Amino acid sequence: MSLKPQEDFRVPDETRRVALAAFPKGCACLRIADALGGVYRDKQFAALFPRRGQPAESPWRLALATVLQFTEAISDRQAAAAVRGRIERKYALGLELVDSGFDRTVLSEFRTRLVEGKLELILLDALLKRVQELGLLKPRASSGPIRRMSWLRSVR
Repeated sequence: MSLKPQEDFRVPDETRRVALAAFPKGCACLRIADALGGVYRDKQFAALFPRRGQPAESPWRLALATVLQFTEAISDRQAAAAVRGRIERKYALGLELVDSGFDRTVLSEFRTRLVEGKLELILLDALLKRVQELGLLKPRASSGPIRRMSWLRSVR
């Protein structure tokens, strides 16, 4: 799989319109997307993919899909089904409503690439930085390493 970087997070107009109609008061997934959209960039994961070959799924999408999967404690199969069939997931990942998502094995392969490339902390560090910038989490030195290790175990 080769990487063809996609840089800007943008929710397609039709996906936005339908999601906001379906969730007029919002929902957790929409709020996460609005707050964290753009927290990951394909450039961060470029070292994990060769320059030639079949195009890979966008790494920033897989990173955010992994975070959403972790927040719901669901399997790869359930996460892939959520991307395929849930409006709020398509919104969060900046996908068109007709996008069929990706196969469940792509998530596992992405996590394997992260670990083998020693880039798994990019997910957590970028997320923690953004959440702290938003004032949603205050830094605490004593619990940081424990939470980090819990996250790493779940990604591996």
